[in-house]
Amino acid sequence: MREISAELITSTVKELVIKANKILADDLIDCISCSRAKENNETAKSILGDLEKNIDAAKELDIPICQDTGMAVIFAEIGQDVHITGGSFEDAVNRGVSEGYTDGLLRKSVVRDPFKDRVNTNDNTPAIIHTRIVDGDKIKITAAPKGFGSENMSAIRMFTPSAKREDIVGFVADTVKKAGSNPCPPVVIGVGIGGDFEYSAVLAKKALCRNVSKRNGDAFYAELEAEMLEKINALDIGPQGFGGNTTALCVNIETYPTHIAGLPVAVNVGCHVTRHASKEI
Repeated sequence: MREISAELITSTVKELVIKANKILADDLIDCISCSRAKENNETAKSILGDLEKNIDAAKELDIPICQDTGMAVIFAEIGQDVHITGGSFEDAVNRGVSEGYTDGLLRKSVVRDPFKDRVNTNDNTPAIIHTRIVDGDKIKITAAPKGFGSENMSAIRMFTPSAKREDIVGFVADTVKKAGSNPCPPVVIGVGIGGDFEYSAVLAKKALCRNVSKRNGDAFYAELEAEMLEKINALDIGPQGFGGNTTALCVNIETYPTHIAGLPVAVNVGCHVTRHASKEI
């Protein structure tokens, strides 16, 4: 049994929420650059160049990539041989989010009640926390701040097993079409297929944390990712909605077994700065 202090969890979460909001992952930066090189629309090409300059400026000036520093989403893989000392895991995570958003001068956007009074909590807590117990004596934490310009464009549909390939591809493409320029395209699309109602949405969010250069390990779903991306980029929404063949940078699919009577499909829309940072302790 290995002991990990709540204080270490707090400091790790603090580090990750600041890092994720200020430094975009290299794979996504490379994807934007490659998209600009292949873009046929001159206006779209220019906008992609501006997005690259914005990313560089944020890093140079040590400021957030986007003014919406999001609601903190935390994925944690907790080794079953870990004993957390000095406090509870969730309290430690929320302290890390609070300290990160306060000391990192990140915009605080969480309200304490979703409908009744919507008063700001003033420290961006509570976070959305997804935990999974795994083998080992370590904890892997991924912070994925999610802005709601893109989150609001997400969708879920409970298909039946009679759904065809074109139905699912069409649903994903139609979700992006309805979103238009609202999620700050070019977007990253996370698709969750399987599980049940709520787990398909978790899969879709988890898919946004995958390296955009890595396709699904199953050839069937890798081909489906490519087909969805092609369909989306034919919409001519383009960067920031000004047209072009770069509406999406990538489509990532994650799957899970499901019930014989169901085929849940969730689409989580990420903006061009789909952010995440991970660390193992």
